[in-house]
Amino acid sequence: MAAATIDLDTFLAHVRGVAALLPPGRHAVNLCEDRYRFLVGFCAIALRGQVNLLPPSRAPAVVDDVQRRHEQAWCLGDTAPDPLPAGWFALPEVLPRLPGEVPLLDAAQLVAIGFTSGSTGAPAANPKTWGAFVTSTAQNLQALGDLWGERMPSVVATVPPQHMYGMEMSVLLPLLAPAMLHAGRPFFPQDVAQALAEVPAPRLLVTTPVHLKALVESGVALPPLAGIVTATAPLPQPLAAAAEARFATEVREVFGSTETCIFARRRTAREQAWTLLPGVRLEPRDDGTRVHAPHLAEPVLLADLVEPLPHDRFLLRGRRADLLEIAGKRASLGDLTRRLQAVPGVRDAVMVQLDPEPGQAVGRIAALVVAPEREEADILRELRAGMDPVFLPRPLRRVACLPRNETGKLPRDAVLALLRGGE
Repeated sequence: MAAATIDLDTFLAHVRGVAALLPPGRHAVNLCEDRYRFLVGFCAIALRGQVNLLPPSRAPAVVDDVQRRHEQAWCLGDTAPDPLPAGWFALPEVLPRLPGEVPLLDAAQLVAIGFTSGSTGAPAANPKTWGAFVTSTAQNLQALGDLWGERMPSVVATVPPQHMYGMEMSVLLPLLAPAMLHAGRPFFPQDVAQALAEVPAPRLLVTTPVHLKALVESGVALPPLAGIVTATAPLPQPLAAAAEARFATEVREVFGSTETCIFARRRTAREQAWTLLPGVRLEPRDDGTRVHAPHLAEPVLLADLVEPLPHDRFLLRGRRADLLEIAGKRASLGDLTRRLQAVPGVRDAVMVQLDPEPGQAVGRIAALVVAPEREEADILRELRAGMDPVFLPRPLRRVACLPRNETGKLPRDAVLALLRGGE
């Protein structure tokens, strides 16, 4: 949409106008890419008493699967193929307006279902009520508000609004707190710089480690930032420090999941420990960690293993699913991946454990690596010098790029497909 500033009254008129146009149903797959139109659609769907479905990917097969799994589900988009497929509704280019009262939603109303990324298996559905979103957004504001102080921040995000982190930071924060929303989703470093230049200070960049790495390495100049927030994958400490030095701002990493929303934060350049958000409590268990939070109707069990520290802080000790035991020796996939990524010439990499072959009790370790100037044998030779042979990846395959999704995560099925097919 053309660059413009939209005030609250116009936004509410758009929500009422779009709600009057929407088709009947119980669920709507919200695929809008323009962040403002997504926000209008999200609120209009909720105003009609329907539920926003937020798929982990825009891939047709994923969208079809989400639609099939939910009753009376239709798709909402900025645009749609011509002719319009059955079950699709495209927002008009000029959004309609209707006068009326300020819409109110009941705290118990189910307004969204988010889906996990599929990085450890099939995507799982996670229902969210309006009250849970209101409470979690208030927590996020307490955890991050000191970055911009008393002035209203302008939020520019590189993550899609369908992802729960993108939903929290670039949709709910502007919706429920004093903040300005940039409608775009810039991808390339120069696009990020342009989007930031289009909004007034103080500016908050919401991004991922993958996008942040590209920004730092590009050398592009950014306008002054109040802060950078990152999530979706572990942020390496050297990258956090380089970004702080390069852009003269604080990089704050947040921790959460689709199941829990954000519940902790840290300044990665200076600390390893995480600080819990207000009211959050962790309960370490043998099978993971149970998260208690004001916005959760009941505790949620995550696979992450934590070490509690005083003053509502904790250290992450990996994920139970990442822990390996082969030939009586133990390691974690996360640590093995970090070692592979540290090999000179390796630009990106991932290690996975394959499913056991027939007759075998334990699956082999395999790896994908982006290293245009290194040979596979050379990389394995360097790994062998500091890694137990039982954990060496077999196979290790060079690829042009890893199959990362829009938030930088690596769905397991995409990694396995690339391993099966080679380059």
